[in-house]
Amino acid sequence: MTARSLRSGEDADEFDVEEALALVKEDNGAAHRAPAPPPQASGRASEPHAHHKATPWAEARATAARAARAVTRGARRAPVSVRLEDALGLTLAAPLDALTDLPSFNTSAMDGWAVAGPGPWAVRDEGVLAGHAEPAPLTDGEAARIATGARIPPDTTAVLRSEHGQTDEKGRLHATREVVHGQDIRPRGQECRSGDQLLPPGALVTPAVLGLAAAAGYDTLTAVPRPRVEVLVLGDELLTEGAPRDGLIRDALGPMLPPWLRALGAEVTAVRRLGDSAAALRKAITGSDADVIVTTGGTAAGPVDHVHPVLGRIGAELLVDGVKVRPGHPMLLARTKENQHLVGLPGNPLAAVSGLLTLAEPLLRTLAARPAPEPYTLPLRDEAHGHPYDTRLVPVVLRGDSAVPLHYNGPAMLRGIAAADALAVVPPRGARPGQEAELLDLPWASAGIGVCFT
Repeated sequence: MTARSLRSGEDADEFDVEEALALVKEDNGAAHRAPAPPPQASGRASEPHAHHKATPWAEARATAARAARAVTRGARRAPVSVRLEDALGLTLAAPLDALTDLPSFNTSAMDGWAVAGPGPWAVRDEGVLAGHAEPAPLTDGEAARIATGARIPPDTTAVLRSEHGQTDEKGRLHATREVVHGQDIRPRGQECRSGDQLLPPGALVTPAVLGLAAAAGYDTLTAVPRPRVEVLVLGDELLTEGAPRDGLIRDALGPMLPPWLRALGAEVTAVRRLGDSAAALRKAITGSDADVIVTTGGTAAGPVDHVHPVLGRIGAELLVDGVKVRPGHPMLLARTKENQHLVGLPGNPLAAVSGLLTLAEPLLRTLAARPAPEPYTLPLRDEAHGHPYDTRLVPVVLRGDSAVPLHYNGPAMLRGIAAADALAVVPPRGARPGQEAELLDLPWASAGIGVCFT
């Protein structure tokens, strides 16, 4: 796991008593204190009371969305034409207007007989199959075998279902129940007429949308392009295979982040392992043409935490420098170029997940023009312990009409989130059993396009 743990002060979940007393003192003096200067890219996360300079959790998410909206107005986010097979998960950038009537001709809704006039009917020798040219008209008293989806012969009164008809010894067809004019016929234009708007811009392209677009005559769709993301995995202590050994640990974020980012709507262009090198990090950031750079670890103020110093040297603008959330408070968001942002995730795995859902999700969702999920709450079945001052994100499973907090929710742990359906947003000081909590769905646990990782 990419846990830098206490080596650099990242996300120790334990709350120090002396820190608590100092924070209370700071709070009491806040009204008499001059406003703090805006944060700079100087890596000050470990300074005394530094978390007071951090951004509140909800405000950090809103800041990430605003940053993306500024980019979407640029030419780089111009709509693209995408073939249907590549459009799943994108957002429509233009209305989906019908290119034809649906259906484009009168069709049979069932297998059976097309009949004309009252019965009994003489049955033609030749039936009518789907995909064939328009058949000859029927005359009163005449019927023709017909398949579902086949063109209706002119002058047909109705379609008699196979189970509702039988033939006598002379081969004449009789109805076993009343025949209603027009029954089981799908008339031309029943679903839409050519030019009708089927879906507005902003609609998410789901599998059903692909089917509708194909039925309406489309080979390509005009969509908002996926934001391009490059992942930079930092840390000399990381192994890419085998069991942890000799003070080295397995990289958990390298395998986890790319599919998670794809589930959030991104195109992952590269995953690069840089180790703890400020020079390599600077070269990678300045040389990247991705829309979003995601780094793992190095966001605190330890001896090999290079993210803040590098961002300062390249003149990046820090939009969020620490968030009042646990785990994951040393996360950051920076504008590195006019149309490029960097999301700095803490190195501890669950802390990195917190950073993904706090900063990367609203940033990528807005870049991809996906609609924001509707917020919802459920009562907690058990108590959820909170942080004295910060929001806490706790993995939960959904059971009936309640959310059950999971164990193994420390910042370096993935066992809880691997079994979770969502993360509960727990306010400072915690939540009691039965208290309503806001939930953040995990992409693969919620309905919709998030289940597609490719």
